[in-house]
This record gives sequence, C-alpha cells and structure tokens, in this order.
Amino acid sequence: MPKGSEQLTRARKEEIIDACASLYEAMGFKDITIRDIGEKTSFTRTSIYNYFQTKEEIFLGLLQREYEAWTCDLKAIVRDHETMSPDQFAEAIAHTLEKRGCMLKLLSMNLYDMEGNSRIENLVDFKRVYADSMKALTSCLEKFFPYMTETDVQEFLYAVYPFLFGIYPYTTATEKQKQAMDLAHIKYVNYSIYEITVSFISKIIRRK
Repeated sequence: MPKGSEQLTRARKEEIIDACASLYEAMGFKDITIRDIGEKTSFTRTSIYNYFQTKEEIFLGLLQREYEAWTCDLKAIVRDHETMSPDQFAEAIAHTLEKRGCMLKLLSMNLYDMEGNSRIENLVDFKRVYADSMKALTSCLEKFFPYMTETDVQEFLYAVYPFLFGIYPYTTATEKQKQAMDLAHIKYVNYSIYEITVSFISKIIRRK
C-alpha cells in the first residue's frame, strides 16, 4: 500500500476514534451506534466499515490509544527522575491515571464486549500495547526500587492491573447511585482517582 494511503487510513481511523471519544463523554457505551459515530465524521457511515467492522472495534481502538498515552507518561517518569521514594512514585502514578479517566471507564465497564466483538488482529494489536504498558511500569520499579525481586514485581503488576478495573466506579458515582446508597444506609466517601491511587500504590510498594 502506498505511503499516502497508509497515512490516510491512520488519519481516518483517528477521526473515527475521536468521534467515538466525544460521544462517550456524554453517552453510554450501549447507547452509541455506528450511525452516531458516522454523523460526527467527515465521511459516510458505511465508509466506517472499511476501517472497523464493529462498534466494539472502534472502542477497542480508543482504549488502545489511551493505553499508548499512559505508557508514554510511565516512560516519562523513568526518564525524568533519577530516584523516587514510595510516596513520590505513588503520586507520580496517580497523576498519570487522573488524566486517563476514559481508559479507566472503559476498563471498568466495557472491556469484555470490546474484546469479544473485535477481530483477532485488532485484539492482538491491543494486547501488544497493553504489554508495553506493563513493560513501562516494570521499568519504573526496576529503576526506583532495585531491591524488588522478580516475584515482587510480578505481584505488584498483578495487584495494580486488576485495581485499574475498579477505580472508575469508586470515584465516579452518579446521583442515582448516591441516592441508592443513602437509602440503603451505606456511607459514601468521595475519593478522587488521584487520592485512591496514591493510597493504594504507596501501601503495596511499602509491603515489598
């Protein structure tokens, strides 16, 4: 494929993903259709199928882009710091995640559907980016906490990545959810993504 065609394909995929991201700020995953996404792009709805076969593939592309941005931030932590204390590291990771609300929302609500309804080649591309984020986080641990063993690092990763799936619901409750908790006599404490991440990361780092 000519280079120009490759650039056009990337540009059109980005435009589709941008439209999806814009809709996702105000609408739920189940409510968004390919027709909705097509109406926010510069080409026809049917043309979307030249790039993505399902709505879930578009959302997977959005999640992949979010992971790529997070990985860049993780690499910047390694690049910009020579040493970090557990608290400093926890704060740095928290700052990277408070910018990734879209990623955390997708992880908590829609990952199963996205992976299940995407072609294997799209899923492989996503998993490679996912793996890159794990490598970047591992590099942070190896640089700042060299006393951590391979097992320590593995346990840290297997604690953090499941944690990512649960952040969004605990930091973004709707008014309806708050009302239900109040009626059920459940005390609701509002933590930000930053606050809950700092607390979690600092605790598990100190255990190593």
